[in-house]
Amino acid sequence: MMFEHADNQPILLLDEDQTWRLLDNAKHGRLALSAGGRLDIFPVNYSTADRRVFLRTGPGTKLAELAIHPQVALEADGILSDEAWSVVVHGEARILETEAEIAAARASGVAPWVPTLKDVWVEIVPSSTTGRHFMLGSQPEQLDET
Repeated sequence: MMFEHADNQPILLLDEDQTWRLLDNAKHGRLALSAGGRLDIFPVNYSTADRRVFLRTGPGTKLAELAIHPQVALEADGILSDEAWSVVVHGEARILETEAEIAAARASGVAPWVPTLKDVWVEIVPSSTTGRHFMLGSQPEQLDET
């Protein structure tokens, strides 16, 4: 098992180090954005370095929404045969502009999966990370109180 749960509790709240350990080893998630009173969620591949999240994108809705409202949430999950986890990063996204910033993002290892031009580099600086780890199993039977 990836994490030890106290008293076999099925849900474990993760600390910040545990959330980053999971984020550092996952490479895809969902990016939640908001602009003009509308919420959108986009699948993204990402990488991490120094407790920052990096991704690449191109012109379109995602980039426009990031520019309008930089407050974002990123969720990453993992599911195995008997355990699962979910981590959410809240933070501020910004488009990287200098060669030094882009070099640091490139060094994180993020690369597009789809063969389309994604020449805009984005960094998410987290304000918080939260996560939960789950032991999977059947729902317990409800006690009949009659």
